[in-house]
Amino acid sequence: MSNALDALIEIFTWVGLGGGSLLALVAVVLLLADGTWMPARAVVEDVEGGRVVRWFDDDGGVNEAPLSAHDDQKIGRADMADIFYRRGTAHRMRLTRSSPGVRFVSLLAAGVLGLGAVAFVISIVLLFARG
Repeated sequence: MSNALDALIEIFTWVGLGGGSLLALVAVVLLLADGTWMPARAVVEDVEGGRVVRWFDDDGGVNEAPLSAHDDQKIGRADMADIFYRRGTAHRMRLTRSSPGVRFVSLLAAGVLGLGAVAFVISIVLLFARG
């Protein structure tokens, strides 16, 4: 029984630390690929074919992007909204600073690394407890 427990803890340690490190590396690559998103205050307007938001970027340029159905529902009937636009790219915006995909992979990496760390600590404790 103790050999099976040792093997299970060893597997969780290696998979947790190794897999968590790889996931953390993927999260960093995704974060870098996502780019820099700057906050802005945008005006929401009704146009033919739906609603759009218009804002000024950090270079003073005027940008416009159509609202998706999900973003339109989140904004509601407000005539102004706080948005985030991508620096260096015209006409791209979203309502959150960070990407949901990056956030998911980062939290998954933290969880898997945490599992590996807990398994490592249990392994050390069992090593000293057995003498």
